[in-house]
Amino acid sequence: MIRQETPTHWLLVTHSDHARVAGQFADAWGNEQFARPEPFAEIRHAVYHHDDGWIARDATPVLTREHRPEAFTRQLVGAYSAFEEIDLPSYLKVRGDATAVVAATNPASAVFVSMHTYNLLSEQADVNTIRPEHRQAHAGFLASQLAWQQVTASALGLDAATLQRGFEFLQCCDNLSLIVCSGYEVPRDLRHTHPDVSGRRHAIRCTRVNPRLYTLAPWPGLRSEIILDIPYRSIAKSECTTLKSFQTAWRNSTLHAHTLILRPA
Repeated sequence: MIRQETPTHWLLVTHSDHARVAGQFADAWGNEQFARPEPFAEIRHAVYHHDDGWIARDATPVLTREHRPEAFTRQLVGAYSAFEEIDLPSYLKVRGDATAVVAATNPASAVFVSMHTYNLLSEQADVNTIRPEHRQAHAGFLASQLAWQQVTASALGLDAATLQRGFEFLQCCDNLSLIVCSGYEVPRDLRHTHPDVSGRRHAIRCTRVNPRLYTLAPWPGLRSEIILDIPYRSIAKSECTTLKSFQTAWRNSTLHAHTLILRPA
């Protein structure tokens, strides 16, 4: 779940809907300066489905001890602890499922998802937050993901450069979606630098103009603007006093759509 807050309500986007927003951005990528990464079909599938491991958990959402919906928030953009507001064993299961679900139908896409997962739990993780009794499971999980990546990529003939580019592109699209879904307000570069057609790498700066408009510089899109449709549910804070009332409100909630525009800076 990705969470925004108003004075009276929580605005909630499921991880799978967030991934579809990332996919909309991936679909709009590509112009005379920035080519699409290849193999695009497999990378695109990874972007759209990189959070499918969350589907079951988001279907029955839970509350934190502070009676907030368990979620990723704008405070975690740029300071991602990897574990969000979820305990590590549950997080490992979600991330393992994310790779396995995609691997069942598209192993090449799953390699990019696994690389994303590995990065979240290594480079982006604050390992100091891992409880001693969970450290062996954390290390074992990383080792198993890396071993699976290597065997599968080799069998599919995916070279290191292709893997790195697909991984960077997935994380860029994921990062853009997290920014807009959480309502992040501070200008920041999307994850990784990205090569233009000459091979020169660029940081892509994302800036919020207002709640419905963000700009990107340099512009990687095919057209002069990109329209993103963000599905969300609005849950009153008064419904979050107990888990039962929150889950009832979630089941009865209506899906709304927030239309957001990306334009060149």
